[in-house]
Amino acid sequence: MEYFKIEENGSDVRKEVIGGITTFLTMAYIIAVNANILGDPGVGMPAPAIVTVTCLMAGLTTIFMGLYANLPFALAPGMGLNAFFAYTVVIGMKVPWQVALAAVFVEGVIFIILSLTSVREAVVNAIPTTLKLAVTAGIGLFIAFIGFVDAGIVVANKATKVSLGNFTKPTVLITVIGVIVIVVLSKKKVKGAILWGIAASTLLSWLFAIISPEAAVTYGISTPKGIFKFESIAPIAGKLDFSYITDSNRILEFITIMLTFLFVDFFDTVGTLVGVASKVGMVDKNGNVKNCGRALLVDAVGTTVGAVLGTSTVTTFVESSAGFAEGARTGLASVVTGILFLIAMFFSPIFISIPTCATAPALIIVGFFMIENIVKIDFSDYTEGVPAFLTIALMPLTYSIGDGLTMGILSYAVLNLINNIFTKDPSKRKKVSVVIYILAALFIAKLVATGLK
Repeated sequence: MEYFKIEENGSDVRKEVIGGITTFLTMAYIIAVNANILGDPGVGMPAPAIVTVTCLMAGLTTIFMGLYANLPFALAPGMGLNAFFAYTVVIGMKVPWQVALAAVFVEGVIFIILSLTSVREAVVNAIPTTLKLAVTAGIGLFIAFIGFVDAGIVVANKATKVSLGNFTKPTVLITVIGVIVIVVLSKKKVKGAILWGIAASTLLSWLFAIISPEAAVTYGISTPKGIFKFESIAPIAGKLDFSYITDSNRILEFITIMLTFLFVDFFDTVGTLVGVASKVGMVDKNGNVKNCGRALLVDAVGTTVGAVLGTSTVTTFVESSAGFAEGARTGLASVVTGILFLIAMFFSPIFISIPTCATAPALIIVGFFMIENIVKIDFSDYTEGVPAFLTIALMPLTYSIGDGLTMGILSYAVLNLINNIFTKDPSKRKKVSVVIYILAALFIAKLVATGLK
């Protein structure tokens, strides 16, 4: 255990194990969700093989994160990125899934090159402290919103976009009970409060499914259908198709798809690393994320290998914050999470049956934990406060960490540039990293290009 420097990082083995288990439980939904998305009939990928490759990639990359970067972050095929892969690229653009995997592979190779040249790390370290605090709060609201939606507490509404859900629904009641369990146990300083909350909600869900199986199906709740099951990844592994690269009529389309994967993955990962690490003090005296370069390289390698084995972009999951909330501070937690994903590869029916209403309490409470540092933002300085506000507000409202961070950095660059131009006293001008201005220019180009489509 000396390898992980557990005591030096203010943790202990028990916290790391509980943190690792908690992160796994809050992420276990990806096993079923990724299979449902990539296994859509319009995509054509076999869902059983997707279950296996999801567990395999989540397990291997998360263990790699723990051993190489010594950070308690977990990785898996990313939400949003898998939807873009399936519904936009394959179904919408009529691109074969084998070609889409090739685009993901190329993106991963570019990521590795950027990581080895420290470009990605330079971007992370250039983000101002104000925006790092804002990213933390924005991620908190974002994952809390996911929890509210998963539970049915917040629902879609044609007239008002969203509205309050029905509190007589079993999923809502189960989530509320889970939140109460976590809050009460946290107040009593019981270790593993979030984990116990997930366990309590899961048992209640399964009990409901036993008592009223037909009604439970309506709410997406069911008991485990068996225990052991393993599916081969042979139908999807090594099926990359690079034919679009040599086709003059298709190469531009391929590049566009690849760059979209690259952009979204880049800033989702950066936002997650910066936001979560800043929340728990895993930054150095200059505010830079510890072992950031290694973490980014793990993410890049995971994406590349994942494409070869047959899944969409692998990225760092914001649900890692649930493990942080339980005290995880080292790579040991990631190793625990990774091992559980590898085990789940053989026992997927059990983990797939943990409903989203059972993990929703963890997301809601972790969201609460993550907004507390918002008081450290100087909102009286508009060149700091407005970019922070936009970052915080737009992450949940656009349903994207990357989009929220994009608008935060862009507004920070523009507002401070204008302010510096009209500030006559050089000593009162704010120092802004040239990296921020470069990113702002790229963001403007992207927004213009997107608007012209």
